[in-house]
Amino acid sequence: MLGAAGDYARDSWQRMVLYADVMRQRGNQYQEHLVEDVPNVLDFPAEIVMTGVDLPRPVNYGLVRILAPDLPEPHPSKRPFVVVDPRAGHGPGIGGFKAESEVGVALRAGHPCYFIGFLPNPVPGQTVEDVMHAEVAFLEKVIALHPHSEGKPTVIGNCQAGWQILMTAAMRPDLFGPIIVAGAPVSYWAGWHGRNPMRYSGGTMGGSWATALAGDLGNGRFDGANLVQNFEKLNPANTHWSKQYNLYANIDTEAPRYLEFEKYWGGHVFLNAVEMQYIVDNLFIGNRLATAQLITADGVRLDLRNIRSPIVVFCSNGDNITPPPQALGWISDLYRDDADLQAHDQTIVYAVHDSIGHLGIFVSGKVGHKEHQKFASNIDLIDLLPAGLYEAKIADKMADMPDLELASGDYVLSLEQRTIDDVRAIVQPSVENERKFAAAARVSEINLALYRTFMQPWVRAVVTPQSARLLELTHPLRVSYERWNDHNPLARLVAKEADKVRARRAPVAPDNPLLALQQAWSSAIMAGLNSWRDLRDAATEQTFDMVYGNCLVQALAGQGAGSIPRPYPGAVASLADDGAELDDDIYQGGLVEAGVRALFHVHRFRTAADERRFNLALKLLQPLFDQGLRMDDFRVIVRRQARLMQHDVEASMAALPVLLARAQPDAVRAMADGLEQVVLMLDAPTPDEKTSLAQMLEVFGRAAQPGTETKNAASGKTLTQSATTA
Repeated sequence: MLGAAGDYARDSWQRMVLYADVMRQRGNQYQEHLVEDVPNVLDFPAEIVMTGVDLPRPVNYGLVRILAPDLPEPHPSKRPFVVVDPRAGHGPGIGGFKAESEVGVALRAGHPCYFIGFLPNPVPGQTVEDVMHAEVAFLEKVIALHPHSEGKPTVIGNCQAGWQILMTAAMRPDLFGPIIVAGAPVSYWAGWHGRNPMRYSGGTMGGSWATALAGDLGNGRFDGANLVQNFEKLNPANTHWSKQYNLYANIDTEAPRYLEFEKYWGGHVFLNAVEMQYIVDNLFIGNRLATAQLITADGVRLDLRNIRSPIVVFCSNGDNITPPPQALGWISDLYRDDADLQAHDQTIVYAVHDSIGHLGIFVSGKVGHKEHQKFASNIDLIDLLPAGLYEAKIADKMADMPDLELASGDYVLSLEQRTIDDVRAIVQPSVENERKFAAAARVSEINLALYRTFMQPWVRAVVTPQSARLLELTHPLRVSYERWNDHNPLARLVAKEADKVRARRAPVAPDNPLLALQQAWSSAIMAGLNSWRDLRDAATEQTFDMVYGNCLVQALAGQGAGSIPRPYPGAVASLADDGAELDDDIYQGGLVEAGVRALFHVHRFRTAADERRFNLALKLLQPLFDQGLRMDDFRVIVRRQARLMQHDVEASMAALPVLLARAQPDAVRAMADGLEQVVLMLDAPTPDEKTSLAQMLEVFGRAAQPGTETKNAASGKTLTQSATTA
């Protein structure tokens, strides 16, 4: 026992010295990061394409092209990817933090890749809308650089960048291809009772007056370290113990990973006070984005239903910053039912991870290798989806799966049809809950007005640039990085001792009883901190419910019994389909339109399809693409044919001979063979599919006979196949 105690004491001392040295390196790394011209944590070389400082409405954002010298040149026809990082307290680069990342998988899939990042300090006077206009300019530049791309850029927005990109897409939908929002909160009042306490912060603080005070104390700037501190408060066990303990306990292997992450976590940035006030008032507390209540200074209503591109929502049950209700709640906020969603011609795909945390959505190598890789390699499939709601499922490849070569990587992506009710089952919306938040929003407006009238003039009168700088330097998060580095006279002594320890390192045996006692002690500390967190969160939720659930408070805030806190927004009139126009379109098109309709008809009973069937269909259609059919045009055809089938399936099927009469018999026969392969190759069709396939093959067979005449039901004219061209 004495020998075990001696071994543990020696090991413990060595770990303490090495731990202190890693923390010294962390402080040095922090100082070096501060003095960089463009501090970021990108793991890829990049070249500047455009800077937002030079725009008519200057911002601190910039566009760079990611370089990949070890990979082949991207194919000129592949759509570019644009990754946008969150400006939520930390610096940029998290989307390209590792080789297995959003940036990395896009490059390996052969796509040109761009990155939108930002400088630590905002341009004076810069607003949220200015950033949106900068993103528009960046996307216009990317589109101009890729004139031969088969589709508009795919844009990935992480966390804060997710809702900002959605706002920009609602303003300029013509610039966007598929949009992927990862861990992005859009419906801020949503959440699960007893599990998501962060949404109560605005109400428990009395509203956004505290945000205004923080901006005034910062002399017009809001310190992003305050946002990071809010994240850290969510998990005090990790913040105050387990993160450091894990480094100490695994000091021989953990240091590189710890320092890599701390470079990002300690890179705090600033926002203009006017930017942060807009975000808190209109989003965090006001929750106006999800119901189309935001209007730009130019008079444009930011209605997410205006977005014409597919939207992929990636969230996780393990994310306590953006839980699934906040990532998905906007869908049930905007749409009453599935018919409403389809009438607005919108495609939404969502994927819910079982356990990964908030940062893991962007950082985890496993997530990059699985989810992000499948999204990137199947972006054309997602872009072709007809209007509707889908859930993405990603399964391991199994040896007994047919045609595995048609699915890239180690996984197979499938897309399953879902309904608005399926989303409601996840979000669990409640009118009573929204009435509380609506009351909190109104109280926030009152308190902010009181602050601006009676306190703000006095605060601004006493604040100076020097006092604002002193507040920044003494922020607890910054102090933790700055107090221990090579500027400290003791640091060099620790560095020398650490070198000696590494030379004679003697780790304790894994079965040492004192090591087990150390782990038990750590577990007890974590359990205590977690218990305190749970008590704090429960008290916060109960306080919020007690105050804003009070009938008097609700009545004074204009939220009496029977009131509707947030009505559904009105219909977007420009998107309403004209029935007569759809009737005319039934007879428009040729062989490609007929083939798409036939495939929809055969698979009309299916609720899921995976990437193998899509890739097989593309292979069979390759001759048409070689003849000049563009993917953009094919997307329009697929979505339009799906809309026509939804409008009048019988008339759409009856018009098939008319469409086929415009093609050469050989081309019709080739299309029929391809249709049969797509239906039969991967898995056994159902009896209904067999019957429908036989019907379609019969129609195509008759159309492929030379000299067959077909009556055009729309015009009454007779078409002779032998006299028409493909």
